[in-house]
Amino acid sequence: MAKTSLKQPAVFQRDLLVWYQAHRRQLPWREAPSLYRTVVSEFMLQQTQVKTMLPYFARWMDALPDFAALAAADEATVLKLWEGLGYYSRARNLHKLARALVALPETPPTAAAWQQLPGIGPYSAAAITSIALGVASACVDGNVVRILARLTADSTEFRDSASASKVFTPLAESLLSHENPGDHNQAMMELGATVCHRRNPLCTICPVRAHCAGCAQGEPESFPRLAAKKIEKVSITRAWCERDGKLLLHRIPTTSRRLAGQYELPSDEHVLVPAKAPVLAVRKRGITRYAITETIKRIPVPSSLPNADLMWVPRAELDTITLSGPHRRWITELLKPDG
Repeated sequence: MAKTSLKQPAVFQRDLLVWYQAHRRQLPWREAPSLYRTVVSEFMLQQTQVKTMLPYFARWMDALPDFAALAAADEATVLKLWEGLGYYSRARNLHKLARALVALPETPPTAAAWQQLPGIGPYSAAAITSIALGVASACVDGNVVRILARLTADSTEFRDSASASKVFTPLAESLLSHENPGDHNQAMMELGATVCHRRNPLCTICPVRAHCAGCAQGEPESFPRLAAKKIEKVSITRAWCERDGKLLLHRIPTTSRRLAGQYELPSDEHVLVPAKAPVLAVRKRGITRYAITETIKRIPVPSSLPNADLMWVPRAELDTITLSGPHRRWITELLKPDG
């Protein structure tokens, strides 16, 4: 059972907030805060690092500056602006959320009410309402779990970060500054992102080192204790086929649970890829618990397209369609003169 208390919580709050005010990163949603900017940043930061999402955030704000603009946009526009960030269900949920909010007579005032809206879980509800509305609700994500487990040197082994988050929520609530919950939550996130790293934490400059049992024991990296993930290896063969300045692509059905409506290079499930077809590239990537190896082979032009979702897309139109992030990179590489 995780520990649910910390000595001198008021001193911890003070040390954390003093550090945050002096050292926080200048981020656009902090420097020009609004409910909308907070919501968009929270959705984009799920599964994505700050440095990666910053240009996407700027582009998004230029195109869709408020909830009304986002609600009025079509899905194709939303997905195109999101292209490259991955986990596209976030974009769809953000779109649905905007439409739900503009239909309401007023902004929901509590974290519990926000959890009734599309795409909003406990963490997002706490982050949005504390930062934008001043609601005293503690955020508990993987970064915060890591901090709390180290502060208490908690040796409990958890199945995963999500289960640990539930257990550590009472401790997070007990440490929350009710006078300044938004800054407190952002300070915890900032501490996890910039100081209390998963590997090689910067304990010597940590503002709450005096409160940390893990640091006192000399082994902060031992916490939290999470069960090792089982990685499943997956191999996929992709087809590369050009004809008259057009590239053969597969459009993922709109009924698909993942990447609905987006384009990718066809796999051997969609078109015949001869075993001896020349290999153009081999690319590796990871998605959750999967280690994926994708082999791209050049194939001859088929006499007919065996799948209704296969289509020839002119090179000049590739920038107008929404390609999944890795496929955009691979196609760009392979279309270079020396690709």
